[in-house]
Amino acid sequence: MNSLKIPYPSEVLWALQKKPDELEAEARLLLALKLYETGKLSTGLAAKLAGVPRVIFMFLLGQHGLSPFGEEPDELERDLANARQARRPLVGSPRPRARRASDS
Repeated sequence: MNSLKIPYPSEVLWALQKKPDELEAEARLLLALKLYETGKLSTGLAAKLAGVPRVIFMFLLGQHGLSPFGEEPDELERDLANARQARRPLVGSPRPRARRASDS
């Protein structure tokens, strides 16, 4: 895993009334939010950067006035098409056998 080191004056901790680990967590979240907002990261990658599960990150997006669904209608249509494509079985993979009442 890569890391990013940002030097800052100790007055920042005092001004924000935070401990170093709290400032680091907040900085990671804010960076992830901004990179998501500008379209540079997906919710999944931004969540990893922020150090939180994707579901939590999506909740945090709403708390910061951002949508987890993007801004363009075309983006939603592409996401829906990708989801539909993902539901299709892979070529050559066995199809699940239909259950019969006698299987129970």
